[in-house]
Amino acid sequence: MTKGVKLAIAAAAVIFLGAIAAIIFLQRPAQGTWVEILQDNKVICTLDLSQEPDRTFRVEFPEGGWNEIRIENGTICISDADCPDHTCVHTGKLRSEDIPIVCLPHKLVIKYCAPPEES
Repeated sequence: MTKGVKLAIAAAAVIFLGAIAAIIFLQRPAQGTWVEILQDNKVICTLDLSQEPDRTFRVEFPEGGWNEIRIENGTICISDADCPDHTCVHTGKLRSEDIPIVCLPHKLVIKYCAPPEES
């Protein structure tokens, strides 16, 4: 093997291991149970999933459209939406503090957050 082939193999191995480390890091379970639901970058709801009953509710987008949000067994997901690609629905349950559920057409984001400060 030439020196160039050895370097290419080493570089590929480093990239592969880095990708595996990133996947493991991004898929770590969330530490908290508090979530924020934001629309157009404004918090519309803050919930403690450990205290919420199982339910489904709808968030309407002012310019038309909706997302149906389901809370079940301490988890949250977008179960249905009228957006064209349903990426938000296919994302599944919110699992990581690093990867929110996002619906771009309706400017909706669901993400883990710190508990609100008590006054």
